[in-house]
Amino acid sequence: MAELELPPLLGLPTLLRKTPSELSALMSNTHAATDLSFVCMQMFYVLIVLTQNEFALEMQTKALSLQRVYRLAGPLNPKVRLLVIFGPGNMQDNTPIEFVLDNSDVQMDMLFILAGQELPELIPEHDIAFVAIGESDKNSPILTQLALLAIDWPRPILNHPDNIKNGARDACYRLLKDVDGLVVPRTVRWHRHDRLDMDFPMTIRPVDTQGGNGLRQVGGLSELDAYLDDFPSPEYYVAQFVDYRSTDGKFRKLRIVLIDAKPYVCHLAISESWMVHYLSAGMEASAEKRSEEALFMETFDDNFAVRYRHQLETIAKRLKLDYVTLDCAELDDGRLLLFEADSRGLIHAFDPIDVYPYKPPIMQKAFDAFRALLSDRGPREHFHQLQV
Repeated sequence: MAELELPPLLGLPTLLRKTPSELSALMSNTHAATDLSFVCMQMFYVLIVLTQNEFALEMQTKALSLQRVYRLAGPLNPKVRLLVIFGPGNMQDNTPIEFVLDNSDVQMDMLFILAGQELPELIPEHDIAFVAIGESDKNSPILTQLALLAIDWPRPILNHPDNIKNGARDACYRLLKDVDGLVVPRTVRWHRHDRLDMDFPMTIRPVDTQGGNGLRQVGGLSELDAYLDDFPSPEYYVAQFVDYRSTDGKFRKLRIVLIDAKPYVCHLAISESWMVHYLSAGMEASAEKRSEEALFMETFDDNFAVRYRHQLETIAKRLKLDYVTLDCAELDDGRLLLFEADSRGLIHAFDPIDVYPYKPPIMQKAFDAFRALLSDRGPREHFHQLQV
């Protein structure tokens, strides 16, 4: 490891605050830089913001062919040096931890691991490392490779690569299916030509998909056949569908982050559809929904977190992840329904303050908890105030 001088990249939180004209000017200035690896990686982030994902990944591939260590722009006098270990890809492949570190006193350096390739000769000196690589077939060889490297890693590691696999949908079901007061829908990994042992209705999605891509509810064989035609894939995750609608007919889905085994609320999405996503739930257009979310978030620590303490503590203990997001819901019988446990879930404070004035202080609790985790787990002798 060495103290490296790396040009600072503007990450997603910074870029999302910029106007289109500012992004255009940034692109022009970036192209004038002489470091091609820096140019390509900065363009990766800009193109992600512009929703040009395919082009962005091409830029990242070029950048990683030249250099695998980068630094995000951050504090002038950082108090903690964090090395975040990524695999190639975007937010569907890696934890978007930069949103948690936005405006913090943490220097975030990035090391990209490529399958079958050795580490770079020089790695940035750091106090603690965080594995951002998500669970997937694509990332499995990288995580296996990193697990071997982690044996002799010179600094503490958060989200150890051996434990990332616990977030696989079928693995999560096996680990948590017997927890008292917790409902985890039976989930199996299914090859399309094998016999399917699952009752209808069920949900189905291709393996290695996120964000609801390819996710559907099917109620019978004819619907399943139609789905397989529309979404061809060798393998799928299929899960028993649990009707979790409330008495008013709406579906409510919570996002919680467990940081060092403690729960922090991130949002409550209320939707008329069973497939709930915050952006499509109509929260911004409904003062009634936002009022309910505000009350839920403000009372979370003394209400929800107390009622489900056993379930949340058990989830954290069995998954063995220092940082993991949970998508879940409360059932009418008082049990907790868990949809997913994933280290890649996005948590942020970018909702407009004039619409969601209650969110910033609550989200800051989670951000502060992660910052405290870095200090608690890092070796004291390596923490110091850097002069940049």
